[in-house]
Amino acid sequence: MKRGFLTIYAGENAAVLRALSAPARVDMLKLLCAKGAMNVNEIARELDLPQSTVATGIMILEEAGLVETKAAKARKGYQKICTALYDEILVSFEDTAFKHDEDVIEVAMPIGLYTSCETHAPCGLCSTEGVIGLLDVPDYFLDPQRMQAGLLWFGRGHVEYKFPNNAKILNKAVNAIEFSMELSSEVPGTNPDWPSDITIWVNGVAVGTWTSPGDYGDKRGAFTPGWWKLEGSQYGKLKTWRISKKGTFIDGVVASDVTVDDLAISQHSSIRLRIGIAEDARHTGGVNIFGRGFGNYGRDILMRIDLT
Repeated sequence: MKRGFLTIYAGENAAVLRALSAPARVDMLKLLCAKGAMNVNEIARELDLPQSTVATGIMILEEAGLVETKAAKARKGYQKICTALYDEILVSFEDTAFKHDEDVIEVAMPIGLYTSCETHAPCGLCSTEGVIGLLDVPDYFLDPQRMQAGLLWFGRGHVEYKFPNNAKILNKAVNAIEFSMELSSEVPGTNPDWPSDITIWVNGVAVGTWTSPGDYGDKRGAFTPGWWKLEGSQYGKLKTWRISKKGTFIDGVVASDVTVDDLAISQHSSIRLRIGIAEDARHTGGVNIFGRGFGNYGRDILMRIDLT
C-alpha cells in the first residue's frame, strides 16, 4: 500500500497529537511502516506488549486517522488487519490560529440544509429525536423536517449545499478553501469492510475522492443518541478536503491537481458543495453523513475560506 505525507497544525489536531503522545503507539506506527499490514497478535508479539494494550492503541490510532483496519477471516473467527496510512507526519506551528478574523471565513452548514438531492435506497434521515419520514423512500429527502437531520445516508446519488460566498461580498481573493465533515460508507446494517468512493464537487468541479473503508457499528458513536439501534451506522471518519493554489488535498495527502482557481469562486454568489458517489465510481458503497447529535464529532459540515 502506498502511504502518504500528513501535515497537522498544532492546536487543531488534538486527536492526532494525543495518539502520538504514547511511545507504545509510536512504536506500533513504526512497526507497521517498516513491515506493512499486520494483525493485533503479530504487533503484540513483535513489540512484546499485551494484546489488550495493542488493541486499545490501534483503536486510538484509527480514530485519529493514522491507521486503517480491516476485518479478515482467521482460523477461528475474524482478525483485525492494521495498516499505517502515513510514512511521515509533520507538526506545523504556523500561526494559523493567530490569523485576523478578516483573513478567515468559517461557515457551519447543518447536514439537513441541502438545496438539491438525488438519492437512491438504502436511504434515510434522522434527527436526534427519531427517524424523519420513511426509510428507503427518496422522496422524503424533500421533507421540510430534513432541516433537523443529524444523520443522513444513501446508497447512490448525492446531496448538494449552497454556502454563502462571503469572499465575494468582501471583494477579497480566495487563497484556499476547506470542507470538513464526518463520513462513512453505507450498507444495510454495518460492515467495516465495505469500501465506498465518496467524491465532493465544488461549483460543479470534482475536486477529490476518498475511499471510505466501511460502515462502522462496532460501538456507539460518542454523540449518537441511545435510541438509535446499535446495528445502525454509529460513526464515521472526520475528513477534510483542502483546495489551494497547489492542488487538492484530503487530510494533507494529494488528491488531485484541481486548484482553487479552477473553482471560479469570484464568479458565483454562492459556493456549491456536492457530496456523493460518482456514476463511474469503482466502489459504490454509499454514504453516511454525520452531523450534530450523531457520530464521534457531533458537528455540522464546516467550510473554511483562507483569504489572500
